[in-house]
Amino acid sequence: MTRLAHKIMKQSNIETTPRVLVVEDEPDIAALIAYQLTREGFRVETVGSGTEALVAIDKEAPDLVVLDRMLPGLSGDEVIQRLRDDPETLSIPVLMLTAKREQEDRIEGLELGADDYLTKPFSPRELVLRVQAVLRRVQDAGTASGGRVLRAGPLRMDLASHRVLLEGRELILTPTEFRLLESLMERRGRTQSRKQLLERVWSYESGISDRIQTRTVDMHVRRLRSKLGRVGEWIETVRGFGYRLMIPEGVE
Repeated sequence: MTRLAHKIMKQSNIETTPRVLVVEDEPDIAALIAYQLTREGFRVETVGSGTEALVAIDKEAPDLVVLDRMLPGLSGDEVIQRLRDDPETLSIPVLMLTAKREQEDRIEGLELGADDYLTKPFSPRELVLRVQAVLRRVQDAGTASGGRVLRAGPLRMDLASHRVLLEGRELILTPTEFRLLESLMERRGRTQSRKQLLERVWSYESGISDRIQTRTVDMHVRRLRSKLGRVGEWIETVRGFGYRLMIPEGVE
């Protein structure tokens, strides 16, 4: 192989390798995360503040952001709010980290738009698995094939173009919300447990999903219902078990 061919191949591999931005103000933790992700083949960039994170994202959008919630100056909460308010960065998946363990803090992070949530101290291996799972479901959503379209009344979901229309108006959903709605629409009328949704939507294997807080599912369902408006009422809660999408009689 010539030197030029080797250079081209190397550049091609770099361009197809997922890039992760780690936003963590504690150098030791940032270095540990970067080391573990680099070992798994990711390209990793680390920054120590929310302001630096926004600059880095504006320069080159990452495939995923690992975001500490407690940052000096611009907090992680403010960073994710700005990402979710901007159509250009809305779809960037975010794994949020925090030292807070209270349930209310976890709920707040998910309500802000985090795709997943991990509390410190955490297992480096679990963090890697979470990152891989988030990226896998984003990739699956982006490579849907066959031009399949799911319909439920005024709701239309085009899996190939990754678009959701409600009464002709496009809804802006995060990758996780898209996958959640897809699972509910594909299995309309059938109840799915929170564990099943974690495995289907979040791509977690059974052993991992057993340890994930089911409130993760609840918070994403709440956000999805809010975006769907009156159609959100079709997502029924099966108390003590999970959720199902029930289409009213007379609606196709």
